[in-house]
Amino acid sequence: MPILLTVAIAASSLVIFDALAGWGGHGLAAVLSGIVFLLLGAVAAGSAVAAKWLLVGRIRAGEHPLWSSFVWRNEVVDTFIESVSAPWFARAASGTPALVWWLRALGSKIGSGVWCESYWLPEADLVSLGAGSTVNRGCVVQTHLFHDRIMSMDTVALAEGATLGPHSVILPAAEIDAGGTVGPASLVMRGELVPAGSYWMGNPVSGWSGPQAGPGAGA
Repeated sequence: MPILLTVAIAASSLVIFDALAGWGGHGLAAVLSGIVFLLLGAVAAGSAVAAKWLLVGRIRAGEHPLWSSFVWRNEVVDTFIESVSAPWFARAASGTPALVWWLRALGSKIGSGVWCESYWLPEADLVSLGAGSTVNRGCVVQTHLFHDRIMSMDTVALAEGATLGPHSVILPAAEIDAGGTVGPASLVMRGELVPAGSYWMGNPVSGWSGPQAGPGAGA
């Protein structure tokens, strides 16, 4: 179904632009292209939200066997996100309020002033992003892990003003406390706590002195 939908959206865009060009010329089609893609993006975003609430509902921390209905239904929702919502909406909406509104619709708890450049919040209900926190480009807020054919899920939280650096990963049951910063390409291990106001970086993360001023800074 998700693959059929993304093909249908692509085909619809061609039909719409052909109709607009035939009716008012290519200039009109170009002028209205933004509106057309906004509407198609809304359809794509809404499809994942509808699939999530219809197929799995509210997700809570816990465990599920690999060969269970929940895991397969959850995979269908993930396919809607990756194959439909991502190419037609989420990637273009990166870092915008629209992405935050969509993630909230999927179940995430996101405060005001959050900067989020990633849609990789697999079980959105288990993610909490405090006011003014930052999730940079390419990050994965990972709320599940598989071990011995068991899917184990837990919460992930970024407190107020916390930062997850570009292309970093944070694993289940981990938390970045208020004002804590995780540097780029880093891994916050399962169950770890990054203390408030501290700097951490690496794979796995370890203490970091923080960004250093370059030559001539403040001159």
